[in-house]
Amino acid sequence: MLNIVGKRFWFFLISGVLIIVAIVSLALFGLKPSIEFSSGSILSLQFETPVEYTDFMGVMNNLGYEDAIIQRTGGGQFIIRTHQLSDDEKKALETTMTSSFGALTESSFNSVSPMVASETARNAAIAVAVAMVGMLLYVTYAFRKMPRPFRWGMCFVIALLHDILVTVGLFSLFGHILGWEMNLMFITGILAIVGVSLDNTIVVFDRMRENQKNGVSPDFEVVVNRSQIETLGRSLNTSITILITLLALLLFVGGSIQNFIIVLMIGLIAGTFDSVFVAPGLLVVWDKKEWGRFLGRKKAAPVQS
Repeated sequence: MLNIVGKRFWFFLISGVLIIVAIVSLALFGLKPSIEFSSGSILSLQFETPVEYTDFMGVMNNLGYEDAIIQRTGGGQFIIRTHQLSDDEKKALETTMTSSFGALTESSFNSVSPMVASETARNAAIAVAVAMVGMLLYVTYAFRKMPRPFRWGMCFVIALLHDILVTVGLFSLFGHILGWEMNLMFITGILAIVGVSLDNTIVVFDRMRENQKNGVSPDFEVVVNRSQIETLGRSLNTSITILITLLALLLFVGGSIQNFIIVLMIGLIAGTFDSVFVAPGLLVVWDKKEWGRFLGRKKAAPVQS
């Protein structure tokens, strides 16, 4: 029989490498907040005649917006992010652009005050924290009839923290390269990861519970290994079909939900790996009191079929 759980420390090593990459990326690049979290204004302008990016930047610099973040879309639209603009400042900016480049259309304008941005960031952090605590309590309750149910809940939360950290870290890396910002779609994606990870992990844990009740083996490690094998196909098939759907949304819906899709795709891959290979392995480590093996002091016994 395939020995998945016997290689648990190799899976822990892979997770450790991903976590290190995530932490280094966050330390070096951080997350670039959108105006929902940092305050400011975003103005989108579309000109009737094509405008060169360098010419547009020159006019912005002459107006004193040297620190503005300006992006040009494939359709020739300019997206300007700057400090919070008053009505007079926005009118003056558009008037100057009209006189310099001709008629324009204001596609959109959003402005967020520092107070609203601070409140949004706080509420987002509270939402994620409440979700984490809720999942811990739910998993502990769901497996209350198993020996030491709190361990099951804790292993789930540790795996979930891994998923979130890896997702945020990789998003930070890609965001630095591609200029992505952390917005409300990003937070929505993080909360969605919580739900997806719960679903995948519960499937594996529930099969472990059934196999232990059915007396598959007195050795908990054997029970976990068989449960991993029995749920591997289901977990992979479910994740692949969701990834295909997300890829279609990314290609055909586009920018408005880009961050949500990217975050969910990264989290789905990390969560599937975690649910099948990491979280069950943590339970075995806890059951066999193998924490010292992380320092290489103890050799594991092989799994018997």
